[in-house]
Amino acid sequence: MLSILIYRSRMNSQIAQGELADLVREARGANEARAVTGILLFDGVHVLQMLEGPDRAVQQVYEKIAGDPRHGHIVRLLQDYAPCRRFPQWGMRLVDLRTHPQGLTDLSLESVNAAGTGTLVGDRAYKLMQVFAAGRWRDHATESGDTGRWRFVRHAAPFPHPDVPMDASAPCQFALQPIVDTASGRISSLEALMRSPDGAPPRTCFEGLTQEERYRFDLESKAHAFELASKVGIGACKLSINLLPMSLVHVPGAVDRLAELIALHGLKPQQIMVEITEDEAISHLVAFQAAVRRLREIGISVVIDDFGAGFAGLSLLSRFQPDKLKIDRQIVSGIHADGPRQAIVRAIVGCCRSLGITTVAEGVETAEEWCWLQAAGVDLFQGFLFARPTLNGVSAVTWPEAIDAKAA
Repeated sequence: MLSILIYRSRMNSQIAQGELADLVREARGANEARAVTGILLFDGVHVLQMLEGPDRAVQQVYEKIAGDPRHGHIVRLLQDYAPCRRFPQWGMRLVDLRTHPQGLTDLSLESVNAAGTGTLVGDRAYKLMQVFAAGRWRDHATESGDTGRWRFVRHAAPFPHPDVPMDASAPCQFALQPIVDTASGRISSLEALMRSPDGAPPRTCFEGLTQEERYRFDLESKAHAFELASKVGIGACKLSINLLPMSLVHVPGAVDRLAELIALHGLKPQQIMVEITEDEAISHLVAFQAAVRRLREIGISVVIDDFGAGFAGLSLLSRFQPDKLKIDRQIVSGIHADGPRQAIVRAIVGCCRSLGITTVAEGVETAEEWCWLQAAGVDLFQGFLFARPTLNGVSAVTWPEAIDAKAA
């Protein structure tokens, strides 16, 4: 099986033209021994390299490059399979764009055509090389800052009662997890995550219920979230709750009942955000949109949760615009080194900015992910890097602090 992999990286030190040629010559010999061929483009700072060969061999070469301290900000742009090689005659061709102003225009394609691949016009891999050679990729790329500039310091959550005794008679309990604004160093809101009485995932709370009972329980359970928030003493901080979209449609007077539960526990509608899970298909769109309007009329904000993981996606976003949009953890995970995910998030951030929607990245677990996301313009962050969900309370929050600013 022939594998193709394209990555981009930033060289961590200046490389002279002769030194670069020596490095490529050395790599060419090692690659040929693994039956790996390809091409390397260098613009004086950044590298774009395409590797072709047996799947395992290509992965071994990439892993070696990823561990090379001369490379930084390594981003995988494409990984796929092909029927034959694009550049079969080159162990590793070097195109130094500093002395090669024509870019790729004079690369001979005769051997490619002879190998049976046809023309490279329209080929996705070749398009990536052309964009890099022309320098146009810089307009759409985001490079994160150096994680070494940051240290992460744990601070107690600023609430009077961060630990609350569990109500043993309750049919469910909630764990609170902070959503943070790292630019201002404040907790933007707390998300209330449902758990069963023994701490199991929320689906166990719905087992054995009819559809009607399921939606009713989904709505009424939020009373326990409001009670917990009140006992913690969240003050003016906001609270996010998760609701199935159809709970707002199938339960009569759902929004008014929600308002009653909020008031019952001393909270205000303006403190509450309803997160709509995108993974439930909205089959009664007119009624759902009416419920969303009613939520906003009484001051409750609306959030699209897990954006990018469910059925609705852009179609849902086109039908109604939330106050906030949470980017799903599956897109966030490893984003600092994944070109397709980066392109998706940049598009989401740009779209949300034009619509006045606040973006939240879910599932942030590493400093590298956070550095890239904040450089890309994401507004708020949630994940284990900052704080884990805590049953019946709020954990301390780990905040990023710039080392150089602290030293000064």
